[in-house]
Amino acid sequence: MAKFKSSAIDCSVVEAVQTQAFDVVVIGGGPAGMAAALAAHKAGARVAIVEREQHLGGILRQCIHPGFGLSHFKQELTGPEYAQRFIDQVRATDIALFLDSMVIGINSGEGAPGKGESTLHTVTLMSPDGMLQLTARAVVLAMGCRERTRSEIKIPGSRPAGVFTAGLAQRYINIENLKPGSRAVILGSGDIGLIMARRCALEGISVEGVYELMPYANGLRRNVKNCLDDFGIPLHLSTTVTRVIGHDRVEAVEVSQVDDHLAPIPGTERIVPCDTLLLSVGLIPENELSVAAGVELDPRTRGAVVDQSLQTGVPGIFACGNVLHVHDLADNVTRESERAGAAAAAYALGGGADAEAGAPGAGCQLTVSPAGIAGYALPGRITAAALTKLNFRVRRPADAARVRILAGDEELFAGKVRPFKPSVMESFPLPAKVIQRALDLGVNEIVLSVDPVEEA
Repeated sequence: MAKFKSSAIDCSVVEAVQTQAFDVVVIGGGPAGMAAALAAHKAGARVAIVEREQHLGGILRQCIHPGFGLSHFKQELTGPEYAQRFIDQVRATDIALFLDSMVIGINSGEGAPGKGESTLHTVTLMSPDGMLQLTARAVVLAMGCRERTRSEIKIPGSRPAGVFTAGLAQRYINIENLKPGSRAVILGSGDIGLIMARRCALEGISVEGVYELMPYANGLRRNVKNCLDDFGIPLHLSTTVTRVIGHDRVEAVEVSQVDDHLAPIPGTERIVPCDTLLLSVGLIPENELSVAAGVELDPRTRGAVVDQSLQTGVPGIFACGNVLHVHDLADNVTRESERAGAAAAAYALGGGADAEAGAPGAGCQLTVSPAGIAGYALPGRITAAALTKLNFRVRRPADAARVRILAGDEELFAGKVRPFKPSVMESFPLPAKVIQRALDLGVNEIVLSVDPVEEA
């Protein structure tokens, strides 16, 4: 009879694992992770970055198109150029780098007994040198996001070669120097899909069209113009792929128009010959590690629920970038991640929980909820009566709408009437006096509502 060993970890093996101590450990070496690490280092913390790839830079290494850095560096850069500026800054510091290393768990333990120290987090990782454990007062989650696949949107049909996510096709062309096909159909008008339509055209791949389920484009307007209009690539709205056709390789796809409920309309089917189908159908924050560490996720963003310092519900664990919510611009990722890194350093160096308990407004506990056409609101918790930047996206376009801040039955603030688009991540400053007013009313929730306005 075959004998099977227990999957439990041998305690003697655990005791032999090498351990290194830091103030802040950042998980992810992309633009978010590097920005957070640099900010924490600038604040005086001992910092480590753990990155599963062999190089820093994250997804930007394959984003060779321009459009990065206009806000942060005041000049237009390609993705690799933008990333390299941060890589050079990281290399110029004593930030510890653990590359080609996969984090397999985050565990939290108590600080030194009797000293009032905060929770000590242990990040366990597998590196080329074997298993390592990094301890830190603060951990910054910056793992980014992944693409939704065909299985997640359930496209019927056969399962031939030639179906790629847009990001995978981008890597094939820009890094691996491989051509994914000769005649492509792109499903989804997110920014990566639009950019890949242009990239395919530049590589001599015929793009039959971009098909979008919604009645509007999901990418930035500038990408629709620069990537589709300038190259004569048609955009078909309220249309989706309803079947993949082919045996060994994609031979065609069936596309159908959809109704107001996004259901395919019988009789509108048509066959589009192609050998490649690229999917640009959304991004999902990589939060498996977060959930295992006990971090609560927001079902709307699929990212962590955080407060205004970007701290999750687990003391000392912070989140930023696309692992928190999907951004449209890398410059916004950098700005947010710098805040997370600085907050993580302040937590680690200030004694953690004890420092937080003595902070002004520590008795403030408000949740933030979206309403109207707002799809989500971030941060989800407010723990101090101080100026707070709220980020949100709308679920559908509106030519005229306004932001309203509500507490109970009272309207605390109303913004100007202006247009909103789902492709643009919006920000809204919430003054300290508005938060204080909500506290004075005795409510425990602030509502961010984006309400369409009927024009006269």
